[in-house]
Amino acid sequence: MSAESAFQWHRPPAEGFTADDLDQIPDLPSHAELIDGSLILVSPQKRFHMKALRLLENALSGCAPRDRFLVSREMSVVLSPKQRPEPDLIVIHANAEIDDDASWYPADAVVLAIEVVSPESEIRDRVRKPQLYAEAGIPCFWRVENAEGKPVVYAYELDPATKAYVALGIFRDRVQLPTPFPLDIDLTEIERM
Repeated sequence: MSAESAFQWHRPPAEGFTADDLDQIPDLPSHAELIDGSLILVSPQKRFHMKALRLLENALSGCAPRDRFLVSREMSVVLSPKQRPEPDLIVIHANAEIDDDASWYPADAVVLAIEVVSPESEIRDRVRKPQLYAEAGIPCFWRVENAEGKPVVYAYELDPATKAYVALGIFRDRVQLPTPFPLDIDLTEIERM
């Protein structure tokens, strides 16, 4: 990275960055997010994070009716001009699939956003991102916490009247939910990964 290109993206415009800027900023590290017009650079993830994501991605892919839903990761979601987070995992409408050169999905394509909480992202994953996902109308949100190496899933559904999430349950060994499609996920499978 040249000193000039590093300087360009380290100094945000006075009005903040926009969702479109993420694809234009040279030498931007992978998995950079835009929250409230500010760039968020994600630190390397720990082993638990990777295992939890692999477990959930495989399980959701197995449960999802493929003609209606797809599971994706490492893609950002444009929620508004100044909000472009990258959920750890998303479930999207199958008919919303975009071309192979795209780096983001529109918010209305997403039916479930999942964040696996890391120590450096606790406030974003527990507070700010759920607010943003709810305001954008994403129907379901899961927050995954590390409880001594085991995943605990906090599942939420959007109340469309208040544009806020309401709790569906806390799941320690098995996630069984009817939404966004019938789900039965054995969380203890992480012990065999």
